[in-house]
Amino acid sequence: MTKPQAQLNERTEATMNRILLGALAGLAATAPMTLAMKLMHEALPEHEQYPLPPRQVAEGMAEKAGVNRHLDEEDRESATWASHFAYGAACGALYGALSESLDGLGAPPALMGAGFGVAVWAGSYLGWLPAAGIISPATEHPPRRNALMIAAHLVWGATAGAVVGKLADGGREKFAARKRRTQRLARRPIETSQKPGGGR
Repeated sequence: MTKPQAQLNERTEATMNRILLGALAGLAATAPMTLAMKLMHEALPEHEQYPLPPRQVAEGMAEKAGVNRHLDEEDRESATWASHFAYGAACGALYGALSESLDGLGAPPALMGAGFGVAVWAGSYLGWLPAAGIISPATEHPPRRNALMIAAHLVWGATAGAVVGKLADGGREKFAARKRRTQRLARRPIETSQKPGGGR
């Protein structure tokens, strides 16, 4: 294998690892995000405590698929949880793919993740979800509801960013240590075969 091929393979492997780390981090970060959403939802005025977007998205997608009327409450609840955590993992995978480029900005991983979380909120609730007719845009919801969802996405993004940053740093350190060990082993036969010259 040529050196450029080896470097390409290393880069591809590193990117795939980042995507996997991002997916796992996004999945894990959805738990504190959900808890934050629940607590903030309970603090809203009663007339604003209608179902949160994850439920609306799950029902909107079921409606688009023509199966919503066949679902009972338990089915809707399961679909909400499954789609919510799956979306968290998918967005985390996207963050993982971009994270190495974002590292170059020099900002703390949690801060970069928080910014990415807000971008996910905007892209979802002002972008593709309303465009697809799944839910109404954020502009049609009360400000407190939007503040709740932005805050929840900040929690998700900061958590996912911190986890990816920590795990990626650990992976880089292990890779560097393995590379140093391999180089030492490669040099050892040469070093041991050399005999000290002349009487020192």
